[in-house]
Amino acid sequence: MKIKPHTTGDSFPLLKRKRISNTGILLMITILLFFTLYFASTIYFKSSNFAKYSVFFNLLNNKAHLLLLALGLTVVLITGSIDISVGSVTGLVSMVIATMLTQEGVDAIWTIPASLAIGIVFGAVQGFLVAYIEIQPFIVTLSGLFFARGMISVINAVSVPISDKTFMSWSGAKVFIPFLYNERKNGTLDIAYLTPASIIAIVVLIILIITLKKTKFGRALYAVGGNPQSALLMGINVRKTKFMAHVLCGLLAGIGGFLFTLLSPSGNPGNGVAYEIDAISSSVIGGVMLSGGVGLPIGTLFGVLINSLIERVVPLLGITEASWPRIITSAFLFIFIVLQSLFIGAGSKKGLKLTLQRWMTNLRHVFSRRKKNQPSS
Repeated sequence: MKIKPHTTGDSFPLLKRKRISNTGILLMITILLFFTLYFASTIYFKSSNFAKYSVFFNLLNNKAHLLLLALGLTVVLITGSIDISVGSVTGLVSMVIATMLTQEGVDAIWTIPASLAIGIVFGAVQGFLVAYIEIQPFIVTLSGLFFARGMISVINAVSVPISDKTFMSWSGAKVFIPFLYNERKNGTLDIAYLTPASIIAIVVLIILIITLKKTKFGRALYAVGGNPQSALLMGINVRKTKFMAHVLCGLLAGIGGFLFTLLSPSGNPGNGVAYEIDAISSSVIGGVMLSGGVGLPIGTLFGVLINSLIERVVPLLGITEASWPRIITSAFLFIFIVLQSLFIGAGSKKGLKLTLQRWMTNLRHVFSRRKKNQPSS
């Protein structure tokens, strides 16, 4: 007696591949976009040594601080919230560090807890107002943006260079990767390296990936962003989850400010201006949905790398205006927002097809009514 496999119209349903989620599709698009841009750049700008290992790793070395800010935005965006104060917090941290190091007897090691404290305070205050007082997050964090930007000028209205030997040794440190190198024309080796800021950013990225995937807090973030009412019925403390998301975002902004100061060792009233736009763009291009509930930290990493790549490529095209990299990044942001809208529409019972059918049905009704109302000749 032969036993036939149980089917419901499809042959061998157990062998059917699992449908890729919206998160997976957006992540695949981001990764494909990055490698397409990068390999195209290595071919088109061959004379600029784009294919060197050191150039590739410098994409992260130059944007380690942005990765921290974007990861913070990833956390709050997953919950359906937002924080537009992270750029100003970065500028405030850099000014506080620079001012601290101009004082006699202040050791550079104290700049670390100061940076973390600033970020946590901003995150906690804004998170409390958003989660427990239920004020719109855009309004709350916009106020935080103006407050931080004003505090920078209050502390010091002019640029403050950093000359502390300990801090400058941190800023100039490099961790070389011996097996990744290219030989120069003069016979010397161009060895790829990571800066301390990049190493910190990678460690934070790994911790956040594990946190979102393996912990109860990480699953709560996605549940709250997906559907707060359902999350509440599941026993998740929605307010506490949103509060902790903003605190974590503030903490990462504080660390990002510290890493930014390592890259650019000075305090300046203009530091961090519009960095929140770059962070949001990197997160969304990395596959984080503005509607909440969808996003992965690894996608945010590739979003930051795309941002860094654009910033490097644009001058090679002969475009010297500093605003053009951000304009191009904004264009990519617009494209990904449109893609997200399509995926949201495709999330209904019959997907995008159902949405289009309803639209065409409504359009047909409009034309039929107009035809009935036309006077007969």
